[in-house]
Amino acid sequence: MSQAAEIQPTGGLVRYTPREAVRLVTRTTAVDAVGLEDRAASLGKRSIKRESKLWALDLAIRCMDLTTLEGVDTVGKVVAMCAKAVRPDPTDPSIPPVAAVCIYPQLVPVAKEQLRGTSVKVASVAGSFPSGLGPLDARLDEIRTAIEQGADEVDIVLNRSRFLGGRYAQAFEELMAAREAAGQARLKVILEVGELGSYDRVRQASVLAMAAGADFIKTSTGKIGIGATLPSALCMMEAARDFFHETGRRVGVKVAGGVRVSKQAIQYLVLVHETLRGEWMTPDLFRIGASSLLNDVLMQINKERTGRYQGPDYFTID
Repeated sequence: MSQAAEIQPTGGLVRYTPREAVRLVTRTTAVDAVGLEDRAASLGKRSIKRESKLWALDLAIRCMDLTTLEGVDTVGKVVAMCAKAVRPDPTDPSIPPVAAVCIYPQLVPVAKEQLRGTSVKVASVAGSFPSGLGPLDARLDEIRTAIEQGADEVDIVLNRSRFLGGRYAQAFEELMAAREAAGQARLKVILEVGELGSYDRVRQASVLAMAAGADFIKTSTGKIGIGATLPSALCMMEAARDFFHETGRRVGVKVAGGVRVSKQAIQYLVLVHETLRGEWMTPDLFRIGASSLLNDVLMQINKERTGRYQGPDYFTID
């Protein structure tokens, strides 16, 4: 990548032309699917000691995007979720706040007001989530609106129709337009790995999104049957690692869709540690998108500390 023509470094962001982006995608190294799945399975079985587990559970909370993306979301639900994001366990001040709350654009002002003065960021889906197939102007307007209303981060979706149809230049240009519309806000690009069909496609989509200026590449919307998996997340992490080695720019990875229990969160943290190393073990470069994970993590922390489980109703509803 670093040898591609017509690349201009701008403030740490490597700028690619659509032609160069297409070349990057088409020249992406094929993925050894068997090797990838074997490594993901091996890392997923790795056990960790009690002290490391408590540290990992704490980090999982700090890297969490507490999410609600339902048609029945209300102001009251978002207010309650923001309170939990800041103080996941009101009885235990040692439990850290989550990284962000992730909501629909129209509820951004509510979350922004509730989280004022805290470290918790407001993330908004935008750009015709979850399909990403609305008119481009409308998608870009939605991104700008979310940011004008106070969103610190925006989660958009790769146009899989263009990407899977081989129209890489057009897909890249749309992502570049979204990058511009997002301005200084953190931009997360959702690949929807469950619809891409192969690890080769996952890696190509990762490269395309990173070349377009994504701050994060994200596995899934959580709105289809297949969400994050260990092999697909590992494929994306390896792409982010190689992109950093070739450009000097670190791009974050977010796993989302079906991450519901602490064991899964720890498995993904092991993947990060073994693939991307310590620099990525931070909310600035790793996120877990979840709507029901937090309570299980809190129960696991309590169990590790006391030797016994609390019932699910001990904690507030996510």
